[in-house]
Amino acid sequence: MRKVKFTQQNFHDRLETILNEFPKIDDIHPFFADLLNVLYDKDHYKLALGQLSICKHLIDNIARDYVRLLKFGDSLYRCKMLKRAALGRMVTVLKRQTENFKYLEQVRQHLSRLPSIDPNTRTLLICGFPNVGKSSFINAITRADVEVQPYAFTTKSLYVGHTDYNYLRWQVIDTPGILDHPLEERNTIEMQSITALAHIRSCIIYIMDVSQQCGYSIEDQFSLFHSIKPLYHNKPLIVVVNKIDVKKISDLSEEHQKMFEDLRNVHNVLVHEMSTATSEGVIELRNEACDLLLSHRVEHKTKSRNSEEIQGRLHVAIPKPRDDKIRAPFIPEAVLLKRKLKQIEKMDEDDDDGLMENNRENLPPKQSLKRKLERDIELELGDDYILDLKKNYDLPEGEKYDIIPEVRNGKNIADYIDPNIQAKLDELIREEEERINSGFYDFDIDSDQESKEIRETAEKIRDKKALLQFNRRMNKTKKPRIPRTRKMRERSLSRLREEQRNLGVDMDSDEEGNYFDEAVVDSEIHRPPLKKSRIDAEGHVRSSSKTPRDRIGLKNEEMRIKAKKLMKRSQRKLAINARKGEADRQIVSTRPKHLLAGKR
Repeated sequence: MRKVKFTQQNFHDRLETILNEFPKIDDIHPFFADLLNVLYDKDHYKLALGQLSICKHLIDNIARDYVRLLKFGDSLYRCKMLKRAALGRMVTVLKRQTENFKYLEQVRQHLSRLPSIDPNTRTLLICGFPNVGKSSFINAITRADVEVQPYAFTTKSLYVGHTDYNYLRWQVIDTPGILDHPLEERNTIEMQSITALAHIRSCIIYIMDVSQQCGYSIEDQFSLFHSIKPLYHNKPLIVVVNKIDVKKISDLSEEHQKMFEDLRNVHNVLVHEMSTATSEGVIELRNEACDLLLSHRVEHKTKSRNSEEIQGRLHVAIPKPRDDKIRAPFIPEAVLLKRKLKQIEKMDEDDDDGLMENNRENLPPKQSLKRKLERDIELELGDDYILDLKKNYDLPEGEKYDIIPEVRNGKNIADYIDPNIQAKLDELIREEEERINSGFYDFDIDSDQESKEIRETAEKIRDKKALLQFNRRMNKTKKPRIPRTRKMRERSLSRLREEQRNLGVDMDSDEEGNYFDEAVVDSEIHRPPLKKSRIDAEGHVRSSSKTPRDRIGLKNEEMRIKAKKLMKRSQRKLAINARKGEADRQIVSTRPKHLLAGKR
């Protein structure tokens, strides 16, 4: 029963861990849910987790049913067969989920290789046709090391990099290339880009290659831009013309230049030129995209419902003047003089003709504005300096150097002396003497006999308690001892003899006694014991209170011997393997070869 429960609990915990560790599609961000659907097929993923949940419940039901049967097992063999059947059914249920385990293991390994994307942070999303310079741009502005090759679809998954601008952290996502065809015909690589464009709130950077080195014409690139335009809704957008070191917009034909003019004027889209090969315009594009996204996020937050609630709680108080009187701020005179001195010093530095000499006459010297410190006084006096702390006391000048300079609440302590205090003291002494003479304090404690006996009794109790505590400590026990009253036997041989002697019967001599028995004369014959010991056929003494286990359910001695032989025959295998019983799992050898050799 214990093995069945242990196996069931082990399977239950492992399956529960798998179900909890895998993300639930309904609880995660829509971007991750759609990405999961694109990469792993959402229906297959849900079905695999659902079958594992059913498998867990089936194992629990099997264990519960077989534990109930094991409680009523009538023999060890039946219990062993039930245990074997229970473990076999659990393993069979688990083996049927092999394909689901393989699929979920592949999903787990692929999920561990996916980049960590935060869909709610400040993000720059790069998209466009394959081989137009998307990976080169993210390598230029971040530390992401994305593979760059001169052929299409080098980037097959989403890559994430981070950059710093305006003391903020920005997330940059490089998406795989997108081709201009219907949504149903797009493959898994392209659908990753579509999922990122649809769900991540970001500034979208659509990169174009007007040199057509990517293998796609300008018309195809404009067609793709307009086909995925619904994904740009309510998002800042910048169209970037890359590889201007090969060809610029001004070098294009008038028809193509008109397309870009319409993009600027009609669709109100920013168009930026750069070259990742020469790093021309790369940093400017990053700064422009970050500023555009930051202003868009601030505008979006101010229009949200939460901002209106917060603005409703705020109140800016603007004080209104009560009259037309001008109340200038109070500035101390020392501060004004210091400011004036600084202004004059600054003007002196610029004045070469000495025009500021007249204004300096009305000003006090610089040293008068600075308070003298004790250190300054010490430097002036030199050896004649004596530290005087009493000069700063908050007392009148005539009282600072009094003999008792201790004060309380600004007053001298001598002001609190009572002029009649000596007369009051003499009166208290005379009253105390009268009480002593009248016997007010005379109280003889020893004269009270009752209190004396109480004290003696208390002293004895304390001594007894101390003695008991010492004995208890010596016995190393603190348990209370309960007195046990032993009941005397009503009948005994010694009491019978004593009663007969009192009645005049001679019990000392066996020959002359009234109750003499000739059979007792023989010294070889002994009196039988009071309690007869029961001995079996083999001579073993056993208790007479309970039937031994090896005799329960057996009619006679022949059946007992036969059962004993069968038991020894069943234990022959255990004896050969040197095992004490079925539960003996001891490995005699410290390093058994069958456990340590071969592949693990």
